[in-house]
Amino acid sequence: MQLSRDEEDILDGKAGNAAAKSMKILAALGEIYGAKRLIPVTSVQVAGVSYENLGDAGLEYLAELAVDGRVKVLTTLNPAGMDLKDWRKLGIPDEFAVKQKKVIDAFSRMGIVTSCTCTPYLAGNLPAFGEHVAWGESSAVTFVNSVIGARTNREGGPSALAAAIIGKTPEYGLHLSENRKPDVHVRVDAKITGLSDYGALGYVIGKSAEGRIPYITGLGVIDVDSLKSFSASVVTFGAKPLFHIENVTPEARAFKQPLQTIVIRQKELDDAYKALNDEGDVVDFVSLGCPHCSIKEIAEIADHLEGKKVNPKVELWVATSRPIKVLSDERGYTKVIEDAGGKFACDTCMVVAPIKGRFKSIATTSAKACYYSRGRNAMKTKIGPMEKCIDAAVTGKWS
Repeated sequence: MQLSRDEEDILDGKAGNAAAKSMKILAALGEIYGAKRLIPVTSVQVAGVSYENLGDAGLEYLAELAVDGRVKVLTTLNPAGMDLKDWRKLGIPDEFAVKQKKVIDAFSRMGIVTSCTCTPYLAGNLPAFGEHVAWGESSAVTFVNSVIGARTNREGGPSALAAAIIGKTPEYGLHLSENRKPDVHVRVDAKITGLSDYGALGYVIGKSAEGRIPYITGLGVIDVDSLKSFSASVVTFGAKPLFHIENVTPEARAFKQPLQTIVIRQKELDDAYKALNDEGDVVDFVSLGCPHCSIKEIAEIADHLEGKKVNPKVELWVATSRPIKVLSDERGYTKVIEDAGGKFACDTCMVVAPIKGRFKSIATTSAKACYYSRGRNAMKTKIGPMEKCIDAAVTGKWS
């Protein structure tokens, strides 16, 4: 990969330690993936924010970069391991909170906006079609590539942070037009409605696409919440972080349907639900907001919960970004949810919070949440519509 004179100077340490380390990471990535050059990015989303994932070694690395490292472009964070204000209400240990706060402080000193969310496009970090960005969280990467039509690879925590400090990323992968073409046509011959259906559909297509880019037909009008649910599941279960949906996503019109066709019928969707729903009917944890809830989803939760009480043996989390929580406060949704016994989990979610061993069974609208609840937290999983999840929070049963 060719570096400019200025880039060589940064690599040689003339712009400081953090910039030199960052340029070394980007140059190595460029060499590995055969990039010819670095290209400017307009925004960055950094994953690897939870102390649960970083540990002391990660915290030390961030502290070192924060000495002289400053970001060059708008940069936001993925969810942290706790609600940064009300972490005690979620049962987070004091010793974890101390370390997590140090992580956030290091990011803040680098000039990063500490809006800890997996839906940065709902909280002020919204690129335009065709912009090159460097984002890290899988659902956000898939959403921004597919629904918005900006361009990013799925960055690791160090490479995203390096791109933020330099303001550039290697030009390879999904930054190149030839790598954004669909590989397989997926025709959906099933009725798909609501978040859990789109999560189940993502499960089926992700496994069927097997590392390819799907071109999807047979779907009608899709709202943003369903698109983010689908974005989260399709990449979690195996597809590349980019899809095209006929008459929905902006790049779909630029491509023809691939010759190879996979047909998704109701049976495949039903089988996905069977695969994601474990045996048993007892639920002790209901987590909504993977990806983070929009204000529309929170309004729906409040509507279902109004006049009801969460079962004392169940914990209900509503995960969202702090800016969306402010809107919820103003609209009165927060009061309804908290009066019913629900808890808001701002800045965090069940995927990255230190909750292993606390709960045995989770109910959710999210296929991605099922994947991580099983693999990371050894929980039994239940997936279904929002109303069914709320009913489980109230009764403690999945019915």
